[in-house]
Amino acid sequence: MKNRQLGKSDLYVAPITLGGNVFGWTIDEAKSFEILDAFVAAGFNLIDTADVYSRWAPGNTGGESEKIIGNWTKSRSNRKDVIIATKVGADMGQGKKDLTKAYILKAVEDSLRRLQTDYIDLYQTHWDDVTTPVEETLETYSELVKSGKVRWIGASNLSPGRLLASIEASKAHNFPAYQTLQPEYNLYERKGFEKEYEKIALDNNLSVINYYALASGFLTGKYRNENDLSKSPRAGDVKKYLNDRGYKILEALDKVSERYNTKPASVAIAWLIARPGVAAPIASATSIEQLNALVEAANLQLDDEAIALLTAASDWK
Repeated sequence: MKNRQLGKSDLYVAPITLGGNVFGWTIDEAKSFEILDAFVAAGFNLIDTADVYSRWAPGNTGGESEKIIGNWTKSRSNRKDVIIATKVGADMGQGKKDLTKAYILKAVEDSLRRLQTDYIDLYQTHWDDVTTPVEETLETYSELVKSGKVRWIGASNLSPGRLLASIEASKAHNFPAYQTLQPEYNLYERKGFEKEYEKIALDNNLSVINYYALASGFLTGKYRNENDLSKSPRAGDVKKYLNDRGYKILEALDKVSERYNTKPASVAIAWLIARPGVAAPIASATSIEQLNALVEAANLQLDDEAIALLTAASDWK
């Protein structure tokens, strides 16, 4: 398992990112600690979260995931051993997406407090605020980098046009440049990234740390019909995958996983890891069994035949 450089930064990560969206939502702090401990024990180091995780859950206000991660790093005294990526810009109660200078300067302090740290390794634009010039957002990040509160920056959910505008603004004004891109990308959801973002990422050395790597669990193979959707509170979006193309992808995953004596989830992520520009797909785990599938994915070398079968089965063109 070889570490991969994120963009042109000094961040080198193992090829799986642990998604922190489940912390404080579908698993409590004790279980989250268990998953985090096993993740780093297996040789991984990149943890992805956001200030808004998991505001959508009943009784939550946002920041629950960051708090759990902060409690964990403090209790384990391992802050320097892990790379923490968090995000800003989502609606945290202000009623809109916000990337203004005033908002970011407050939001970063809130994240630092919850994470119980004085720096964030990778601070990412979560959702775009099209009413705010990209220059204002990037200039704010520049201040945060100079102050040492943020080491590097990344982007997620920007339109291609706004992403390119941000890249040009960084060059023109000597602002920090985005080093990573966090798009939705998996064996089923390929078109959006491959058609609109892949070339931008490759041309500008943006390392891809894609979310929904397992398509909300569909690519694990545990959701094969509508009756299966009751298995998890996170399965709400899976119904849209239950169609001919989805079943074709599952069939290919079954064939390859049987051949390699592993799980469909491991194969689905191994396919992503082999894609150009993809550094460390994001996947969450709520059990050690699920985490083990991620570990297997990072060590699974698919041959050309297996990759071709999966690519053909999931073709969107």
